[in-house]
Formats: sequence, structure tokens, C-alpha cells
Amino acid sequence: MALTSTPTDLPNSVWAATAPAPIDTQPLAGDVTADVVVVGAGYTGLSTALHLAPDVDTVVLEASEIGFGASGRNNGLAIPTLAKADPEEILRTFGPEKGEATIALIRDSANLVFNLIREHDMEKAGEQNGWIQPAHSPGRMKLVERRLQEWTSRGAKADLLSREALRDLIGSDAWHGGWIAHEGGTVHPMAYARGLAKAAVGKGARIHTRSPATALERVPEGWRIRTPDGSVTAERVVLATNAYSDDLWPRLRRTFVPVKTWQMATKPLSDNVRKSILPGRHALSDTRGDLQFARYDWEGRLVSGASLIFDINSEERLKSMVGARLQRNFPQIGEVEWDYVWSGFLAMTPDFLPRLHVLAPGVFSWLGCNGRGVALATAMGPVLAELARGGAPENAPLPIMEPREMPLHGLVTRFARSDLWRRRRLDAVEFGG
Repeated sequence: MALTSTPTDLPNSVWAATAPAPIDTQPLAGDVTADVVVVGAGYTGLSTALHLAPDVDTVVLEASEIGFGASGRNNGLAIPTLAKADPEEILRTFGPEKGEATIALIRDSANLVFNLIREHDMEKAGEQNGWIQPAHSPGRMKLVERRLQEWTSRGAKADLLSREALRDLIGSDAWHGGWIAHEGGTVHPMAYARGLAKAAVGKGARIHTRSPATALERVPEGWRIRTPDGSVTAERVVLATNAYSDDLWPRLRRTFVPVKTWQMATKPLSDNVRKSILPGRHALSDTRGDLQFARYDWEGRLVSGASLIFDINSEERLKSMVGARLQRNFPQIGEVEWDYVWSGFLAMTPDFLPRLHVLAPGVFSWLGCNGRGVALATAMGPVLAELARGGAPENAPLPIMEPREMPLHGLVTRFARSDLWRRRRLDAVEFGG
């Protein structure tokens, strides 16, 4: 499934409605040159441009608006882990040298997000007050304990939470304990994307919105990317499109599955209710495969969401289902009323690990946020920037992989959401980690 359309209207999300105003940008008009051209003005593309500036002349092309894709639609949880793979699995897959480098990059990824927010004084872009992962069953506490040990042994700042300690932090008895990664937190996804764009432009990057890349070709000077009204010629190219990759580089989009997820925001909760539900405004997402999560926006709305197998009557089904989940987890919330419901895509790889690619001499990309896009996509910016500067690929923290197209990709993509049945069944199974 190629996401080839390029609408420019932002979704009716709480993030689009409450973000600071964007910087002024214009479509590309005419033929220009640069050292590096970046395709995609989401977290990866903007972080790459920011880390190239000011000494590398960089042009960013965005098909729609800054943060239009996953970067402006996600739940805003900045999490310094992967969703599935923990350090020992990363080591088994990537080997000791690249494995440890990848682990360090992931461990420090949320810190990078909040350091950028502080350094560039991004308005209401985030809060670094910790990410909590509760265990939804007693057996999953063994998973939590193993996960905590693997990450803290490599320098992560985290603590185990007993059921009582967890209840005090989140205001719920619905879970059986958990752990807290202190360097995690929440971002306002659109405010953060716009803050990255403002910082990158302030250092000299050029961003052109409403400028879809329609063709990429080899030329004597390096590469030329064409748009409807112009072109950019550059020595190196960074494709930062992730789940919104299209046919600009067809092999790339067939290496992952774009998975649709739904996010929702309640009406602002009363002061009394907010004092008893996540009173420290922590980020929370649990151990279920069919994830249950919650966090606040700046105006006291509780943001949550879910996945659906079928889109029939989606909004009403989501309001009922997610409202019931919140009431089970936080009975004190009372009747749940919703202000916003929206959706977006994330990129899932078969092994749930990120992939770093050198697609051709001077053309670089990565994909596979697997539900950890806020922190990981930001952290991949400096990695791609170093490659675009001419750094040796063998020095990158992740191994360089050949794009591996998924067999029967179209069929797998079409039926990907049916895997939700399997995840829900596994969520009900007790096991020891």
C-alpha cells in the first residue's frame, strides 16, 4: 500500500488545534542547489537538517505541511526503549559492537529530545517527567523486571515500581506494578515538530512545504529531486519519510508495513479528577500488545487511543471502547467525553527493529519506528546527518542493511490489522516473560 496522495489539510487533532503557529514556508519554485536534500519534514528530516546546520547547506522538501505525517499525529510519548526488542535481543541480532552502539543510541534518545526542546526554547513542546510501563498481569511483571535489569545495566535511569508505588504515581489499581524510565516523558507532537523546524531554519536550513518529491535521478553533480514546480540538485539525499514512504524509492516502502493507529483526546478533565489520575503528568503505556496508554495535553485533556481491525463506524466504536478502558483503569474519571479523534500510520518492520540503509551512493534512509517514533526518529537525525556529511557508513551506530522487501507485501499490508486478534489473545495469556 503506497501512501501516494499528498493532501495538505492537517488532521482534526488536538495537536493541530493547540500548537504554536508554524514558521512561514513556501513551495519550492525553480531549480536550486544544496549540499544535502532531505525529503520529509517530520522528526527525522528536521532533526537531520538541524544537525547538519549551519555548515552544510540543506534543503528540506515536505509534500504537505510540517508534521503532517506521523510526527504530528502520534501520542507524544518519548520513550527511551524499543517496543519489543530489549538489549539482549538487540545484541543477538546486531552483534556486540553495533548492538551496544544501538542500545546506547536508544537509551539516550529521549534525553536528546528534551535537550533540544530546552536548547532551542521550544514553546510548550514537552515535559521530561518520566515514562511508566505498567504490567497488565502478574506474569508480565517478570518481563518488566528483566527489561529493567537489561536497560539499567547499560546506564538507563529507571526504577521498579511495586503495585502500591505504581498506584500512588498513576491513581489506579488496574495494573500489577511496573517500571519507570525517568528520562522519558511527553511531547506536544506538533509543537515539537514546529520547534524543530524553527530551530533548523534559524541555523540556515531551507524548508519548502507543499513540495512533494516526484522523481529522483542520478546526475553528474550527484542527485536531482524534482517537485511540481522546481528541483533540488545535491550531492547527497536523505529520505526521511518512514511510514509515509511512497514510490520515490519503491523498494523502500516494501520493506515495512504501514500500520494505522487512532489517537483521541477527552474534553479537559476537572482539577479534582486530574489530581487523582496521573497526578505527576507522567506518560503511561502498558505491556499489552494491544496497547493501553494515557497522557495529558497542556489543557488537561487525557490523550489515549487504540487500534481497530475494521474502520467501519470507527469514531463511535473508538469512543465507546477507549472510554470503557479508561473507566476500567481510572473509575474516578466518570463519564468520558471526547473532543478529538484522529489517525495516522507508523512503520512496523518484521523483527520490530530499526533499519538503516544506504540505498545508493549518497542516498540514505532509515525506517522502523515500531511505535517509538518520537525519541528514535529524533535520534536518527544525527546519524543520518553524519552520513550526509560524508561519514563512513561502517562508523554508524546501527548496521547498514540492504533493504529486504517483504514477500507478498501488498497482501501482508492489507491484512496487517488482523494481527490485532492474535495480540489480544496473547494479552490474555499469563506467562513468565
